[in-house]
Amino acid sequence: MAGLTRKNFDNPDETRPFEEDMGKVEVIDTAEGVVGRATFQPGWQWSKHVKPIAGTDSCQAAHTGYFVSGRMKVVMDDGEEMDYGPGDFAVMAPGHDAWIVGDEPCVVIDWQGFADYAKR
Repeated sequence: MAGLTRKNFDNPDETRPFEEDMGKVEVIDTAEGVVGRATFQPGWQWSKHVKPIAGTDSCQAAHTGYFVSGRMKVVMDDGEEMDYGPGDFAVMAPGHDAWIVGDEPCVVIDWQGFADYAKR
C-alpha cells in the first residue's frame, strides 16, 4: 500500500448518470475503497431517478457522507425522516427514499454507499 494517494473528482474513475439527466455520481476507486461525489439536480427523487436502475423498492445502500451544498430529505421505510443540508454529516441505513428540497443542486461526498450506487 502506498503511503499517499491522490485522485481528483474532476477526473473520476467512473461517472454514472441518473435517469432523466437528474444528476450523476462520480466515483473514485482507491485501495481503501470507493468514494463518490453525487450531484442531485432540483426535482431529483431516488424512487423516480435511481429505483429503475437499482431495481429495489427503496435504496438499499448504507451511506456515510458529507453534504457540500443543497438540501435533501430522507425518509426511512419505517417512517423516520430527516433533512440534510450544507455542512451536515450523515449516516443513513439501507431502506430509504430521498429527494431534493428547493431549487439548488445538492452535492454529497459519500465514502460508504456509492460502490454500486446507480450502477447499470
